[in-house]
Amino acid sequence: MQPQNTSDRRLSPDGETAPHVGGQITRRSSGAISVIIPTLNAADSLPATLQALTADRPSGLQLEILVSDGGSGDQTQAIATAAEVTVITASRGRGQQLAAGADQAQFDWLLFLHADTVLTRGWDSAIAAFILHPRSPEKAAVFQFRLNDSSAAARRLEKWVRWRSNLLALPYGDQGLLIHRQLYAEIGGYREIVLMEDVDIIRRLGRSRLIRFDVDAVTDAGRYLRAGYGRRMLRNGLCLLLYFLGLPPHLIKRLYG
Repeated sequence: MQPQNTSDRRLSPDGETAPHVGGQITRRSSGAISVIIPTLNAADSLPATLQALTADRPSGLQLEILVSDGGSGDQTQAIATAAEVTVITASRGRGQQLAAGADQAQFDWLLFLHADTVLTRGWDSAIAAFILHPRSPEKAAVFQFRLNDSSAAARRLEKWVRWRSNLLALPYGDQGLLIHRQLYAEIGGYREIVLMEDVDIIRRLGRSRLIRFDVDAVTDAGRYLRAGYGRRMLRNGLCLLLYFLGLPPHLIKRLYG
């Protein structure tokens, strides 16, 4: 796919209610986004993530997909190339890879998405309606967190994430992040840190500029199943606490694993 450069397109800052989306969205009406996916040895999960993005989209939303790879040693790059998406190489580290992807993106709207996260039905219509709102460039949006595990432990974790996202305004990167390039630049974009890049950018956005789509982003539960839900949740919570206490991300990463 060869998207056109739309860097001169801007939305006006007036209006209050999002319009109903019907029919086809055109690039002229800002119905185009660049999806940036950071990868590192993601061959097992990437196909499902890409399939969800490239399946039929009733909204007509146009996509540019960029896989920002940090030096995978598996078939990640081959899978992305076979799917006919843009592959770029970046210094290893999610913050660095996300920033590199944003630098290469052609469209004004940027969707940052983890390689093990699959967007569910209706994601494109939610985005299409959101970006047509005249004041949407002043906001950013995330999806609802869900795991691909039917256990009670998974449901408890999802409830905790909803509480954290709603009350503390701290969604993580596995909920995706949709943001306009102007706002992304205004807050300084993703910083080139090895961990907590999602918390860092969300804190700079602030509660008042963040909305949540009523659409699930389904993340692979493998890391929780391998470590155990309780142990993994405690580890994640400790990492967040250490970050808030000012410990450098490269040191926190040793605990995160």
